[in-house]
Amino acid sequence: MTRSLDRTEISLMAGLPVLIALGFVLPEWIVNYIQVSLGTGLVALGVMIQMRAGLVSFGQGLYFCIGGYAAGLAGKFAGISDIFLLLALGIVASVAVSFVLGFLLRRYREIFYAMLSLAVSMILFGLLSSIEELGSTDGFNLPAATYFGWAPQDETAKYALYIATCIPTILCAFLLNRYLRSPTGFIGEAIRENELRVEYLGTSAHRAVHIKYVLAATVSGIGGVLWALALGHVDPEMTNWTTSGQFVFIAILSGTGNIVAPLFGTFILEIVRVYAVEVSPNTWQMILGIVMLLTIIFLPKGLWSLIRKSTTVNTQRQKTSEVRPGGE
Repeated sequence: MTRSLDRTEISLMAGLPVLIALGFVLPEWIVNYIQVSLGTGLVALGVMIQMRAGLVSFGQGLYFCIGGYAAGLAGKFAGISDIFLLLALGIVASVAVSFVLGFLLRRYREIFYAMLSLAVSMILFGLLSSIEELGSTDGFNLPAATYFGWAPQDETAKYALYIATCIPTILCAFLLNRYLRSPTGFIGEAIRENELRVEYLGTSAHRAVHIKYVLAATVSGIGGVLWALALGHVDPEMTNWTTSGQFVFIAILSGTGNIVAPLFGTFILEIVRVYAVEVSPNTWQMILGIVMLLTIIFLPKGLWSLIRKSTTVNTQRQKTSEVRPGGE
């Protein structure tokens, strides 16, 4: 039996053509920020679905980097530039690594899960930084993306890549929302509240965490491929602890109330960072820290809680008007 679309899925389907249309009317610098934000937003989505189960990954940059480097290595050594093939390679590499590591990480919770994920991420950072053939700490460039043999040029290439970034991002968000509405997705919230009772009910918490870990890695790998193609470059900083911390920052800033929240949160963070650097080039990190502090204090459930509150208030007003005599 097929599950009906919820409000989020309808919004995603309706928002895709709007998002694509914005690429033709907005200034180029805003379009570039949207495109980059969509790539990193997918990684924040990976962090968010783990947070739904009470797990915080401080090493999500690992799969962000694996996806980007899978695309970069295919282009550098095999001459592959087709975006669909590069996305497939990023997915395969992320799934393979996460499936193996998942057997280890699924046994840990809380700070142990966070630190172990960070440790694995930093191992890759050290390896990539020491390999001179891959540019060491400088990384290397990627070829321009092609589409089943079609190689657009100039402005056409920019719009084609923008559209090719929007579609996978919205599709991933749609499928992840469908997953979170499924019985397996709801198990994550049960694990966060009481893992022991989940086991008593006959469900394997380890298996559920393993599935979440692989899904989070998959979308992060896709985000890494899209981000790398948008910038045309990869380097070890993609898997550094500062990059992974940024994804956690986005997830906390946005909140875990809706699958769309990290996508908006990523764009907001990019804009805040741009203006913070412009206002205070030497202390812009302090401004981001203040934003995080104020969000935690006044909006502990993230920026999305503002939208949820607004929606709840409007719904209550509508119900109140319906029960009044005469509809007044």
